[in-house]
Amino acid sequence: MYPKNVLVTGANGQLGSELKRAVVGHNDILNFIFTDVAELDITNLQAVDEFVKNNKIRYIINSAAYTAVDKAEDDIDLCYKINRDAVRNLGIAATNNQSKVIHVSTDYVFDGTGSRPYVETDPVCPKSVYGKSKQEGEAVLLETCPDSIVIRTAWLYSIYGNNFVKTMIKLGQERDALNVVADQTGTPTNAADLAKAIVRILDYTEANSHFEAGIYHYSNEGVTTWYDFTVAIHQAAGITTCKVSSITTDQYPTRASRPQYSVLDKSKIKDTFGITIPEWEDSLKVCVAELLK
Repeated sequence: MYPKNVLVTGANGQLGSELKRAVVGHNDILNFIFTDVAELDITNLQAVDEFVKNNKIRYIINSAAYTAVDKAEDDIDLCYKINRDAVRNLGIAATNNQSKVIHVSTDYVFDGTGSRPYVETDPVCPKSVYGKSKQEGEAVLLETCPDSIVIRTAWLYSIYGNNFVKTMIKLGQERDALNVVADQTGTPTNAADLAKAIVRILDYTEANSHFEAGIYHYSNEGVTTWYDFTVAIHQAAGITTCKVSSITTDQYPTRASRPQYSVLDKSKIKDTFGITIPEWEDSLKVCVAELLK
């Protein structure tokens, strides 16, 4: 039996890098092909279609994204090119070649005015260019390739790339005081956990010969604020010389608007695929321990 080929885009990013680790020695059923822009420009429909066809791709995992939230307010064209137009290309290529797509989206598709965890059917209302581009990416994917899975995640970090955890460790080691926003509530996500969940979805699909298309939410379990997250990061990293103070969003204006509340309800992904999700504090400790090795 020939292995089924899985195309992973954005392979050099946080999630793509964690997917590389998650599939080491996985099984003989799936063969993963990791690409970033140098190997495959997903903004080029012809290139994508030919790659999917020539490599007989069964599944496409799209972990490529434009994620510079504040910069996106000015870099609108490139943000939409990657977060919407490239996703459309993947959807078209998947439909043309009978492939399935797993696409990663964001909590920023919500306006953040809620007070209970968001479920997949809640109305979307993004407030930033980044959020709007990701929301439109979801829409064009499900329009061009209805047989797709969209996974919305939040506050992603890992041992790879630039992210909040690495920044707070660096600043905590360099400074004696930090001010961090305490009135934005959500849940951090270790990209390693999300990568394992995506692999689990592929395994489930293969075992059941059925692809459960639709929108799903995934973050680690629990709820926190950026301030409390920072305190936990410093505790995990053994940083005791930096005083962390809480401030409001109004005291720290940013180019792009952030959701005030973006906790995601994960019931659907857990129930559908039998996924167990770790608490955010536990996953943070694992990541920090690895960073400080």
